[in-house]
Amino acid sequence: MRAVQVTEPGGPEVLALVDVAEPEPGPGELLVDVAAAGVNFIDTYQRSGLYPMATPYIAGLEGVGRVLALGPGVSGVAVGDRVAWSEQAGSYADAIAVPAEKVVPVPDAVSDEHAVGALLQGMTAHFLVTDTFPVSPGDTVLVTAAAGGVGLLLTQMVTARGGRVVATVSTPAKEELARAAGAAEVIRYTEVDDLAGAIRDAAGGDGVAVAYDSVGAATFDASLASLRRRGMLVLFGGSSGPVPPVDPQRLNAQGSVFLTRPKLFDHIVDHDALLARAAAVYGEVAAGTLDVRIGGRYALAEARAAHEDLEGRRTTGKLLLLP
Repeated sequence: MRAVQVTEPGGPEVLALVDVAEPEPGPGELLVDVAAAGVNFIDTYQRSGLYPMATPYIAGLEGVGRVLALGPGVSGVAVGDRVAWSEQAGSYADAIAVPAEKVVPVPDAVSDEHAVGALLQGMTAHFLVTDTFPVSPGDTVLVTAAAGGVGLLLTQMVTARGGRVVATVSTPAKEELARAAGAAEVIRYTEVDDLAGAIRDAAGGDGVAVAYDSVGAATFDASLASLRRRGMLVLFGGSSGPVPPVDPQRLNAQGSVFLTRPKLFDHIVDHDALLARAAAVYGEVAAGTLDVRIGGRYALAEARAAHEDLEGRRTTGKLLLLP
């Protein structure tokens, strides 16, 4: 079968399409025919070495497909069932062996593309607005990279909970997408000299209750400076690079604010938590209250181009590899 392999850390050029043996499902595992694999920033962090990985490895953590075979000891899943996963290396491939405890069932009302488009990024947006900083009606919220995969879902979820979104984007086209997702105010950060001031003005002068920042180095200072007293900066990504060490005194000086760096996998630590989180997100997709935008579709051989487009900020919504 075909797979996208990384033999050493580096740029998108280290992604190589190779032929490998199809895996056999071991005890507690499923063999799944991959219909679509999600492309996420965490894939680029692993590929670059920011998140160290033992090499060689097959890239990708997220996908959807139909079960081809069951390993010993698997119950509750049948051959032919559609399943999705968000935490299994090896997803950029024609087939993958996945532990049964890491998959979730895909409802009939949710397509393959929407299933993978809403899983990792949808569950991320969900825990951010329900667990990290539970959004309440009237909260003014900053969402950076609001036209990205998580950004569009996060904007919709905040708005559905009565929050008011101040979004940052880079282009007029992305502004249009952010507004369509429910953003009340949109700032094109490439066109302002004082981003923090623009955010505070858009928030009414007092600052935002929470800043959801997935960009990292390029926006961290502005996000921190945009907070109201006792507000929270939620740093959940670093698409522009990692944030340098921060002096805790800055949190005091800003107004007794909070800083946290959460990740999804600490919010789906067991199968029951994973099933509940995925069901909540898929329920919104099936009901039509959460719109999943597929921003790019690539063949498996085009994984390098997908990473280049993602890191080059040339994309919106969710990127998919389609084996």
